[in-house]
Amino acid sequence: MLNKVAVALAASAFLLSASGAYAGSHQVVGEIKFLIPGGPGGGWDGTARGTGEALTKAGLVGSATFENMSGGGGGKAIANLIETKNYDTLMVNSTPIVIRSLQKVFPQSFRDLTPIAGTIGDYGAIVVGKDSPIADFAALVSAYKADPKSVAIGGGSVAGGMDHLVAALVMKNAGASPNDVKYIPYDAGGKAMAGLLSGEISALTTGFGEAIELARQGEVKILCVTALKRLPASPDAPTCDESGSTGTNFVNWRGFFAAPGLPDDKKAMYISALEKMYATPEWATVRDRMGWVEIFKPGDEFVKFLEGQEKEVGDLMKELGFL
Repeated sequence: MLNKVAVALAASAFLLSASGAYAGSHQVVGEIKFLIPGGPGGGWDGTARGTGEALTKAGLVGSATFENMSGGGGGKAIANLIETKNYDTLMVNSTPIVIRSLQKVFPQSFRDLTPIAGTIGDYGAIVVGKDSPIADFAALVSAYKADPKSVAIGGGSVAGGMDHLVAALVMKNAGASPNDVKYIPYDAGGKAMAGLLSGEISALTTGFGEAIELARQGEVKILCVTALKRLPASPDAPTCDESGSTGTNFVNWRGFFAAPGLPDDKKAMYISALEKMYATPEWATVRDRMGWVEIFKPGDEFVKFLEGQEKEVGDLMKELGFL
């Protein structure tokens, strides 16, 4: 009888050991420190924390930590990553790294880092507070055309940055002057949203992913989204195109960068972890909660995409007088 118990215990121990080894084999990266170039509550913050949540809950990454490092339009975090060369760090960034490099806000560009992958797309949204007298996008444009200076539009980036660029593009395509936008900059989307809710600004240009949660809670009204088709995450939100800003189609990519000189094997591990993440239910939960669009572009494909956007955005900025 004792021998049978011993065999059973041994079998159980083997199965537990095998199960643990199998579970452990899913882990691709031991730890990641996510560096966030802006304050809490913005698109960068949400992307880093949401990605870290999915990676760790899915078991692809052992542990994740997060550091917010505001300053210099994102330049402080970029300089820190270059100087420290911490290969366990991934910095989140997006279209502004291209815009601010073109504007010479900071001396570096994506070429001074190791691009890992573009991971998501987030359309822009024009929103107003729940108690705003502005009922829809047409009313916003009407008030703007009557007196642009009476319609303060805020955003979570510097003047001439991406949120400013989106506001100008939307107004231009609505037949209004893009150069007359009274733009109020905030340090990250969270502070910009607070400015909207407190009445400091009339409207806010922000990421759809940032707007959707507050819209679901009834705190804001989404006037329009910078997609050509309504998004499944919020089918009641009209597009800017259908609302009178003809042809407006702008999506802000977000992705991750590592320090320069990152070893190839470490780069491959990061790419593998992010690629595998897309097939997990943990990622689906985060993605759907935030209203993100998947745009996975790893390694060299990401670099080519960045080079193309640099030209496209640069031409647009020149047209709008931002360069």
